[in-house]
Amino acid sequence: MKKNRQAFIWVALLLLATVWILARHNAPVPYRTASGMVFGTVYSITYQNKEDLKAEIEEALQHFDGSLSPFNDTSVIARVNRNEDVVPDTLFTNVFKRSMEISAVTDGAFDITVAPLVNAWGFGFKQGAFPDEAMVDSLLELTGYRKVSLSPEGKVVKQDGRVLLDCSAIAKGYAVDVVAQLLRRLGVDNFMVDIGGEVVVGGQNPGSSLWRIGVNKPVDDSLAVNQELELVLRLTDTAIATSGNYRNFYYRDGKKYAHTIDPRTGYPVQRSILSSTVVAPDCMTADAYATAFMVMGLEASRQLVDSLPGVEACFIYTDEKGEQHTWLSGGMDAFVAPEQ
Repeated sequence: MKKNRQAFIWVALLLLATVWILARHNAPVPYRTASGMVFGTVYSITYQNKEDLKAEIEEALQHFDGSLSPFNDTSVIARVNRNEDVVPDTLFTNVFKRSMEISAVTDGAFDITVAPLVNAWGFGFKQGAFPDEAMVDSLLELTGYRKVSLSPEGKVVKQDGRVLLDCSAIAKGYAVDVVAQLLRRLGVDNFMVDIGGEVVVGGQNPGSSLWRIGVNKPVDDSLAVNQELELVLRLTDTAIATSGNYRNFYYRDGKKYAHTIDPRTGYPVQRSILSSTVVAPDCMTADAYATAFMVMGLEASRQLVDSLPGVEACFIYTDEKGEQHTWLSGGMDAFVAPEQ
């Protein structure tokens, strides 16, 4: 009788252990978050995985910072700007080559050699003084994507050593791509990577549906207090970036000066587009075109979007009466969430 009771207890314990193992095996994989500061802005990453991956994410971001941050004195781009003898790494080379491609497509509206002008207007990585016409003209002599190239050995070649590079309008998007690629390599299917508003999403959100990304109303808001949305997009396995002149700006003598500089004129853009949102297969592309469209203006941007495979756009702009409107490219409608 005692032996039977012991056998029963052992069987019960085995059954409980089996149930516990199966329960752990079938338990839903949690969604985790990682957040912090990088490149002078905030990053926020949501991902579904059994393990915490923040250490791996931060390692990738620090590696990226060491390549493309102009605020990091030891970075590759900082050394290139100082004309040091440096062979750029793959991160820098990928951004440089893609920048040259988009510069050609946009006829110079996108240009990473705009750095001296951005600095002069007070929006760059060096403190600038408000430039006069003569200074703008002199800085334009150092601006132009055709003034830089890569040698067969992979080094940056400048026509003038005073040329400076600033990849801020494309590098942040590429950093988002790099983190998304890392997550995919680690087996993560469901995630959202957000660095300063540039985003890549994959799979599903914690509610088992498409990720919802809001497009802010372009209201002058240098403190980023206003979070009113113009529309919401439902996305997966794609990238999105927004550029606008409603947060990074200043007033001088009653006139507004925004951070987007036209590399062809040397002056802050004064266009009807208030914000440019781009959906593309990768965030490097979305980031660069979002900036380029701000420079190009409404009509030229509309025409170019229609010729770019896989690229869709939303432009919020004002007409000649000052009234605000929203324009969506042909494929953008499919992403817009219905109003509730």
